[in-house]
Amino acid sequence: MRRKNRRTKSGRPKIKLGLPELEYVKTAVLNSLRSLESQRSYQHSINEFVDWYCSSPRLSFNKAVVTRYRIHLEDRHLAPGTINVRLAAVRRLAYEATDSGLLSPDLAAGIRRVKGSKKLGFRLGNWLTADEARQLWQLPDPLTLKGKRDRAILAVLLGCGLRRRELTELSLKHVQRREDHWAIVDLIGKRGHVRTIPMPDWVKHTIDLWLLASSVADGRLFRRVCRTGSIWGDEMTEKVVWHVVKHYAGMLGLTKLAPHDLRRSCARLCHTSGGELEQIQFLLGHVSVQTT
Repeated sequence: MRRKNRRTKSGRPKIKLGLPELEYVKTAVLNSLRSLESQRSYQHSINEFVDWYCSSPRLSFNKAVVTRYRIHLEDRHLAPGTINVRLAAVRRLAYEATDSGLLSPDLAAGIRRVKGSKKLGFRLGNWLTADEARQLWQLPDPLTLKGKRDRAILAVLLGCGLRRRELTELSLKHVQRREDHWAIVDLIGKRGHVRTIPMPDWVKHTIDLWLLASSVADGRLFRRVCRTGSIWGDEMTEKVVWHVVKHYAGMLGLTKLAPHDLRRSCARLCHTSGGELEQIQFLLGHVSVQTT
């Protein structure tokens, strides 16, 4: 009986996790995520928590400690949305530690009850007015190949609400005519969700001008353009999209505008034009309407 009790005691989940265990659990969390964007976000959030957690010796991984971490994030004056993303990653870390037998289920349940930061009264990200959006996509020079490409990029981001990765993976086969209007068909988005997105005529017009000038006939829709004004390669990276948005936003004095803000602007403009919340949810590819 004594030997059995010793085995039971030694097999209990821990209340404190060391760096090797945290790294193991972090890897398990990242491997469970299908989206590259989610992997990057969770990896950054978990790394920040692990650095903070390991900076104080002999901390237990429990509700009180995660509450202290939330206070630490608030003291850094981070936006409520950013704080809640960081806490979501910590909760995921606790769940995975419990599933791996490294953490008590009671402690994980307590961590789950840590309240996030209230978003009421805070503006999440940036968005453009209709006039600002029109000015932005019309800024690129329509007489150059790069200008035509950049116009089409900004138009698709603003008119169709795509993510950066979705735009770089967009191919000619996605652009089809359905029931007398153009659409982006069977686009595979975050977490593998497939959706069809209506395409305004003005967006299709900018794409046509780019395709005519670039002679792109198949494969990826957008390509890199050299300084000499010629196409280089058969694809384009997300970093190019970032630089395109930042460059023209800077010309308008919008220094903090990011590519995802154009996606927010698309949703905002759809809503102010009378679009239903469920329609916008489908447009953006959100699983939950709460996200929208």
